Amino acid sequence: MARFAHLYLIAMKFILAKKEKMTRIFTADGLAHAGTILLAEPVTVTQVKTADGKDKYSAVQVGVGVRKVKNISKAVLGHTKGRGYTDIREIRVSDSEIVSGKLAVGSNIATDIFAVGDVVQVSGISKGKGFSGVVKRHGFHGGPRSHGQKHTERSPGSIGGGGGRAGGRVTKGMKMAGRLGTDRVTVTNLKILVVDAKEGKIIVSGAVPGRRGTLLEVVSKPSVAKAMKGT
Repeated sequence: MARFAHLYLIAMKFILAKKEKMTRIFTADGLAHAGTILLAEPVTVTQVKTADGKDKYSAVQVGVGVRKVKNISKAVLGHTKGRGYTDIREIRVSDSEIVSGKLAVGSNIATDIFAVGDVVQVSGISKGKGFSGVVKRHGFHGGPRSHGQKHTERSPGSIGGGGGRAGGRVTKGMKMAGRLGTDRVTVTNLKILVVDAKEGKIIVSGAVPGRRGTLLEVVSKPSVAKAMKGT
C-alpha cells in the first residue's frame, strides 16, 4: 500500500492580530530596526481537537472580534455557543498543551503570552495587485529599447504552441500575465521587539504580508511534525 507524508507545524504560542503600520524601533545598543505594529485582541478558544478524538489530530480553534448574532447562521452559533466572532481560525498545537489544560474551550489568549525576543512566524493573505504583466509578475526584463522597438518593450515574447517542444499546445506552467497577489504568505524568523499588553499591541521585526487591517496568524516556536497516511 502506497503511503505519503504530510508535514504540518505545531505551535507553542499563537495569537491572531491585525496589521496596523510599519515603524522604527531603537534598541538599547542604539541600533534601529524596522518593525510592524500588530493589534492583537484577546482570542477565545471555541473548540479543542485531540488526536484521540474523532478529529484524529491536535488543534485549537479560536475566535476573535465581535459580530452581530443576527448576521450569523444558526449552525455557526451552535458551534460557538451563541457568541458571534468576526473571524475563526484553527492552529495546530502539541498534545501536551491540550492535556495540560491550558487550552480549554472558553479560555482567552492575550498578547502577554509573548515576550520580547521570541522568534515568530507570521502568516496572512498578501496584497492583491490585480491582473499584472510578465515584467511585474515574473520579473521579465522586456525587449530591447532600441533598433525599431515600438510596442513590445514589456511583452512576454513567444509562448510556444508550435509543433516542436510543446507539440501544438502551450506548456503547462508557462510564465504569462495573470492575477498577482492575494496568496497566503508566511514570513519566518521574525523577532518580537515590543509587547504592550495594556494596549494589546505587538511589534515584530521586518515586514509582514497584507494591507492595513489584514488578519494575521502569529505563531511562536513552531515545530514540524510528520503524519503518515495510506492510500
